[in-house]
Amino acid sequence: MDWDATLRFRHHLWSLGLGVADAMDTAQRGMGLDWATTRELIARSGAEAASVGGLLACGAGTDQLAPGEHTLAAIVDAYEEQLAVVEASGANVILMASRALAATATSVDDYHAVYGKLLSQASRPVILHWLGDMFDPALHGYWGSADLDEATGTVLSLIKTHADRIDGIKISLLDADREIAIRRALPAGVRLYTGDDYNYPTLIAGDEHGYSDALLGVFDPIAEPAARALKLLAGGDVAGFRAVLDPTVPLARHIFQPPTYNYKTGIVFLAWLNGHQERFEMVGGLQTARSIEHLVTLHELALAAGALADPEFAAARLATVTG
Repeated sequence: MDWDATLRFRHHLWSLGLGVADAMDTAQRGMGLDWATTRELIARSGAEAASVGGLLACGAGTDQLAPGEHTLAAIVDAYEEQLAVVEASGANVILMASRALAATATSVDDYHAVYGKLLSQASRPVILHWLGDMFDPALHGYWGSADLDEATGTVLSLIKTHADRIDGIKISLLDADREIAIRRALPAGVRLYTGDDYNYPTLIAGDEHGYSDALLGVFDPIAEPAARALKLLAGGDVAGFRAVLDPTVPLARHIFQPPTYNYKTGIVFLAWLNGHQERFEMVGGLQTARSIEHLVTLHELALAAGALADPEFAAARLATVTG
């Protein structure tokens, strides 16, 4: 691990006025980054955030457990271990969806029991995360049903029961209509954090009934235009916000094209093109998960989106890959 580059990138995001959601699926949780390294990442990011007053939230999950079924008690214990690490770092908690719980739960009641216990113990309100199976096939049927209407009913019931313990929920289903429906059904004071890397400008701009906050993997490679856009939106300039952010959508849709879970390769490639890391390498060798043709198109779309800080530098690096 190149810790200097890892933490330097977080300072880059804070310098733009953005917060950092760390130790989540973008950091290859469940795709090569083990719990021991994740624990160190959370501690190091927490210390760096405290040093500059940066906003930080970190994922707590159950990925220290072996794949497969476990008892509900073991799942709760694993969550509690990670919850304690995140809280000790000073970061806000994001309760990630659990592969172990998806493999083990036999009813909606199991989800209510596990989440209810965790929510009662958290020292301050947490963010829930509903990660769709396009991001992680092992999470198929999360919240107790493969029927998204039934699953939506379950998670809304959970949120309404524990509204005072929940800051919000991140929805990563790539379904804008469903996200808006959930957003409108949330109790007062509970936020909807969009994880929709296809439709984020519309969801963040919102409508007469409300808007979604941003908690997006795609904000990593488009951090600078995203920060500019959000400042415009904060000043009431919706048209200016859309003018900056809309051109990034073709790039985002390319990064997150199926198989969607390989989006991380594109994000790391753009970090490398922008000079945030010295080598185009990933945990588990996942830099090979996308084709050269995919990466060349990625470069073209990033250039059009204004997501390359130094186009000549990026082109020179690209040439070392394409020959």
